Amino acid sequence: MKHYIDFHEDVTIPELDALLDTAIDLKAKTKAGIPHPILAGKTLGMIFTKSSTRTRVSFEVGMYQLGGHALFLSSDDIQIGRGETIHDTANVLSRMVDGIMIRTFAHQDIVDLAKYGSVPVINGLSDDQHPTQVLADLLTIKEHKGTLKGLKLAYVGDGNNMANSLLHACAKAGMDISVASPKDYTCPEKYVLQAQEDAKITGSKIVMTEDPYVACKDADVIYTDTWASMGQESEKAMRAKIFKDYQVNSDLFSTADKDAIFLHCLPAYRGYEVTEDIIDGPHSVVFDEAENRLHAHKAILVHLMSNQHA
Repeated sequence: MKHYIDFHEDVTIPELDALLDTAIDLKAKTKAGIPHPILAGKTLGMIFTKSSTRTRVSFEVGMYQLGGHALFLSSDDIQIGRGETIHDTANVLSRMVDGIMIRTFAHQDIVDLAKYGSVPVINGLSDDQHPTQVLADLLTIKEHKGTLKGLKLAYVGDGNNMANSLLHACAKAGMDISVASPKDYTCPEKYVLQAQEDAKITGSKIVMTEDPYVACKDADVIYTDTWASMGQESEKAMRAKIFKDYQVNSDLFSTADKDAIFLHCLPAYRGYEVTEDIIDGPHSVVFDEAENRLHAHKAILVHLMSNQHA
């Protein structure tokens, strides 16, 4: 694994298993207070042109726990925010840091950063994909269900970066996935086709539907995300009307398996995509999921930046 930008292209099925095993091992060490300075002396440059809570804290704390150092670089702090090219930024940073994590709008900027730089690049989120989140999601599901293969995940809501990466992740893991979105808000066809490539190998079933009840029937996991992502705030009122039938509430949840768990990448807008009784209820594991960002991201860092995984 050279970079962690696109889950479909960068993570093989065996690598996914190895990443999850590493995350489980590092989490156990963290809980037991066992030091694991695997990245001692290493530095991660973190570029943020989109705001963040979980991504920034998990990577920064993760590098600290791994014995390395993380450098926060907002677009206000570096020249990329004043028009310096990705090409020049990639060249400069590659001579000073051991890896780059970027959270930004245009997915192509991340691809170009890897193309022109010489160090591993991690996609901390783009408008198209959110691959670091889905590794934490899979880790959380595995912890609560004991396995991944053969489970069914239902995603309800906007066919956004989160849904695109869940298609990739479920297909790689051998999980069935049903995505329910309004007709004009479903996932781009290219991500569905990419997931279907892996599904042929793992046996995963992929269903795209407009009916949330079809998607959630007998699901082991129900997942949703905000209806208005960063940069779409002006569309919030319009989207609330379009997605009103896609709210995860007790009625919808009752169609899932009785032991189904609820996931949300957060931040959640209670009363919109999910009701409080679901996100605060007994099926919700959203804070386990948020915590697992730390351990999943540490696994990514170790596999990309450690000499033992080089």
